[in-house]
Amino acid sequence: MTAAPEKLRILVASHGHPAIAKGGAEIAAWRLFEELRAKADCEAWFLGCEGDVADPHARITQPFSEREYVYAAQGFDWFRFANPDPLFPEAFTDLLHRLRPDVIHFHHYGRFGVEVFHIARRALPGVRIILTLHEYLAICNHFGQMVTRPHFHLCHAASPIACNRCFPDIERERFFLRRLYLQRYFAEVDHFIAPSAFLRDRYVAWGLDAARITVMENAVAPARTDLPPVTRQDKLFRAGFFGNISALKGIAVLLEAARLLRAAKVTGIVIEIHGEYRLQPPEFQAAFLERLAKAGSNVLHAGPYDETSVDALMRRVDVVVVPSIWWENSPVVLQEAQRNGRMVVCSDIGGMAEKVRDGIDGYHFSAGDPQALASLLQRLAGAGDDAPIVTPETSEGATNITVAEHWRLYRLRAMR
Repeated sequence: MTAAPEKLRILVASHGHPAIAKGGAEIAAWRLFEELRAKADCEAWFLGCEGDVADPHARITQPFSEREYVYAAQGFDWFRFANPDPLFPEAFTDLLHRLRPDVIHFHHYGRFGVEVFHIARRALPGVRIILTLHEYLAICNHFGQMVTRPHFHLCHAASPIACNRCFPDIERERFFLRRLYLQRYFAEVDHFIAPSAFLRDRYVAWGLDAARITVMENAVAPARTDLPPVTRQDKLFRAGFFGNISALKGIAVLLEAARLLRAAKVTGIVIEIHGEYRLQPPEFQAAFLERLAKAGSNVLHAGPYDETSVDALMRRVDVVVVPSIWWENSPVVLQEAQRNGRMVVCSDIGGMAEKVRDGIDGYHFSAGDPQALASLLQRLAGAGDDAPIVTPETSEGATNITVAEHWRLYRLRAMR
């Protein structure tokens, strides 16, 4: 009798848990975990984090299920991405010895600390360590978004001199040492995943070996099939914004485009804003609410939403607008729009310009240019039935392909 093939044991780890924080990296990691857990030839676990926990004794617990773990992080060095928690190495090592994973797939190193790669290697010398890079955090101290302080100009390359201009209170030498520190621990990683070629190229320029990076999209949930057809009672052209409302997401560009349309007496276009703003700094909140109060009837702030309602909301709009003013890597909103058959209007930079082909999947406009955005929306609204329609992506198939690509990477035996 032939023995059943041994299951591949995989631990997916993220700096957050989607039950606690619903960022893009957390959701991507969780979706991958769900797909792996459903495979007959896989044993999968999820390790998330909760930040700044008051209980000094809690470290790694199981508050949700037997397959889910949460690390209670206490204090963190966000400059070097170092974890000062003296109890974490032992707690994480104990977990690895219990689970004995063949693969640890990190979707971030925040809260764990980059030392986590060395801890894993020491605990399980043969384990395969994979890291998905979600932003430019190792490269840029400004929240990993490669825009300058305080003006949010695009930054094309990091250096101790350039970084010191943004952070004059931090000596140049510390930026040099920061890079060495991060690269030392990144050397413990077997392979990196970049969800866009743009992000890969930035990390190669920073010092990672291109041969150790694979460009691979994040896994997303398939489109919902239980939604009724959308019936519209008006002939308005609706442009929808979805996501966290912040300065770098380009909300000021969008609101100024709406003002320009109103000033030009353009009617028939409504801009719907779906998202949360209350997590932003107080000064941004005040500025956003002031702009919103001055907005006319062509702007609707619909408030926050969750991932279970995004499909229904997107199917009510004609286009999804992504006006970010930083080098977005692979924002999940693009995949959500495409799986719902919605054309994307986005800034012409970073992973956005890579994922959305101008004139095919949607349209580009000059990043940070509200007049260009207003003119493009007016042109699309005037096109009527002649406007290009994006064919809905078969999300289930796209997700299966993404998981299969991850699986092939996990199975490689000689990545180091």
